[in-house]
Amino acid sequence: MAVEDRLAKLGITLPQAAAPVASYVPVVVTGNMAFVSGQLPFVYGQVMVGRLGDDVSVEQGAAAARACGLMIIAQLVSAGLADRVDRIVKLGAFVTSTADFTDQPKVANGASDLMSEIFGDAGTHARAAVGVPSLPLGACVEVDAIITLKD
Repeated sequence: MAVEDRLAKLGITLPQAAAPVASYVPVVVTGNMAFVSGQLPFVYGQVMVGRLGDDVSVEQGAAAARACGLMIIAQLVSAGLADRVDRIVKLGAFVTSTADFTDQPKVANGASDLMSEIFGDAGTHARAAVGVPSLPLGACVEVDAIITLKD
């Protein structure tokens, strides 16, 4: 099933692919690999901001990670690559958090679960979930992706 058909069946509407906020491109393809730059959690055109362990709950953080995952898919659709996804190889989740916050993996599950929901077994992946002191635009989460593509 085409990715956009799967999204429609699940009642998921993709955001418009965000323009880069600095000097980079959203997606680079080399060989059969696609590298998706870190995506921020845009919801209704606004970045979800804050710090986990302070003013953002784990549930809100997971929702932000899911929004990052939706933006990854939006970037793939915009680049004409969504239906060529062979495997989501790895996600990198960066979570703005206090020094004592240790639930970064629970936050990252928002993006991970989405990839499995959309791509099935091909959506299961390796992952890093890292706490950081700050992210661009004050975002609470940022997620990037490494993906293999079908010929």
